[in-house]
Amino acid sequence: MDKYKLEINGIPVEVDPGTTILDAAHQVQVKIPTLCYHPDLPAWAACGICVVKVEGSPKMLRACATPAGPGMKIITHDPEIVKVRRNVLELILSTHPNDCLQCPRNGHCELQRLAAEFGIRDVKFEHRVNEIKPDESTPAIVLNPEKCVLCGRCANVCQYQQNVWALEFLGRGDQTRIAPAADVTLNESPCIKCGQCSAHCPVGAIYEQDETSKVWEALEDPEIYPVVQIAPAVRVAIGEAFGYEPGTLLTRKTYAALRRLGFEAVFDTNFGADLTIMEEATEFAHRLNDGGEMPLITSCCPAWTDYMEKFAPDFIDNFSSAKSPHEMLGVMAKTYYAQKMGIDPSKIFMVSIMPCTAKKYEITRSDEMFASGHQDIDVSLTTRELSRLIKASGIDFVNLPDEDCDSILGDYSGAGTIFGATGGVMEAAVRTAHHLITGKNLPDVNYEPVRGLEGVKEATLEVAGQEIRIAVAHWMCNIDTVLNRVREARERGAPSPYQFIEVMACRGGCVGGGGQPYGATDEIRAKRARGLYRDDESREHRCSHENPFIQTLYKDFLGEPCSEKSHELLHTEYRPRKPYKK
Repeated sequence: MDKYKLEINGIPVEVDPGTTILDAAHQVQVKIPTLCYHPDLPAWAACGICVVKVEGSPKMLRACATPAGPGMKIITHDPEIVKVRRNVLELILSTHPNDCLQCPRNGHCELQRLAAEFGIRDVKFEHRVNEIKPDESTPAIVLNPEKCVLCGRCANVCQYQQNVWALEFLGRGDQTRIAPAADVTLNESPCIKCGQCSAHCPVGAIYEQDETSKVWEALEDPEIYPVVQIAPAVRVAIGEAFGYEPGTLLTRKTYAALRRLGFEAVFDTNFGADLTIMEEATEFAHRLNDGGEMPLITSCCPAWTDYMEKFAPDFIDNFSSAKSPHEMLGVMAKTYYAQKMGIDPSKIFMVSIMPCTAKKYEITRSDEMFASGHQDIDVSLTTRELSRLIKASGIDFVNLPDEDCDSILGDYSGAGTIFGATGGVMEAAVRTAHHLITGKNLPDVNYEPVRGLEGVKEATLEVAGQEIRIAVAHWMCNIDTVLNRVREARERGAPSPYQFIEVMACRGGCVGGGGQPYGATDEIRAKRARGLYRDDESREHRCSHENPFIQTLYKDFLGEPCSEKSHELLHTEYRPRKPYKK
């Protein structure tokens, strides 16, 4: 189809049919301000800040939702347009709290940035703020409706991208607010704590439960032995808080920063990912060889686990019982590591740095999370919380020398690091499952069919003459597509269309987690994922079963994968739950 020719501020541009005025302007380096718009979500033109003039139109049009047409002559900035945008901002600010210094989004707030760009020093409208108490009912995220600008991003992502429908607009007129459906608390709602609402909120209306004070207290307590672990996705995103390009691999610099903070030992969740693969791939091989329940579904994403228990309990028997990597490493720190080092496990304070808000919920989700006889993970912080810890401590992160982790629970394979990208868990599992079944590694461990940002990826792999059908899904909106195909096969009495399924709740997998630095787009998620694949390619060992420290752990402590001891420490159970609590 021919491109459309048009002009923006007198600059000629050619665009594909269907391109919005907003995107057309970007092509000629013209920035139209937005607040409600986010590239992940369908534009719905709620705020009106992106208005522009089009020759021949009697009214201003909203650039985010208006397609560019052939022959259009568009003006994006003139005194009248700027005045309208200022008025819109002033109206929003007139119903917004003036407590920026205490706001968790201070310095990272899109409304704050726009007010600064437009030089707003005073608001001519009466200041009216609806006083509504924050909802702090979940251990993962906080909802503060007072700060809501009614952009609708959170409801949009919760309903259509995550398919959870925990948030919606309630009330009318100036009493309109975002809240859980039926006006219950977040903890009583279907919320799965994925944090995508907070990741997409432009202001401080939704944010993670900040637990950095607990970490400071532990670091200052001489009776406590504080240890820490970092997840795969953290190492390719933490740098964004310090001016690095997204996807820059900063593993060893992050280790150094954590030691400067005062942690006695620095571990790596990638080691836990290798351990998860040993258990999960063994579980898959057993089911495949012994005729067990198929498909096997991965279980390392706590938001997906929460969703499954609420919305898909008919798949509980298909769920891998293997715990997530940070939980496995937590229990190993308070058993294996404690024994090796002669440390009282009750004194160990384990902090996990995760890209995820749901991990804050996971650490107390069931009795199995206390397998060491203590809470296996004491505190889970997001990548955003870690960046604040580093900045508050005065550490010059950019100029830190690289350091190594504590290898006993730190050295990892390439398979462990790709866990952070959608398809990474499946690729890592396939590498080891192939070896468990055939005794040989794949000729090429790079399994490209499961990589990339397509919502559902399907592939077939031949292993020892058997056809293994696999599926990978990310964003919750894509999960039902895969599950319904399995359900339809069950109803027909046919074999499952898949034997192995990976699910990640967040767009792009953990690299796009709800606790990652703000402003993620598919371009940024792809850059973060590429950083993990570069890390994988650089590792001496690229399969979990080749990690010598994993081999030693099984030899000296666990016995073998899926043994009685590993089940006691490294596995969990699932229970059907209702989406709404009474």
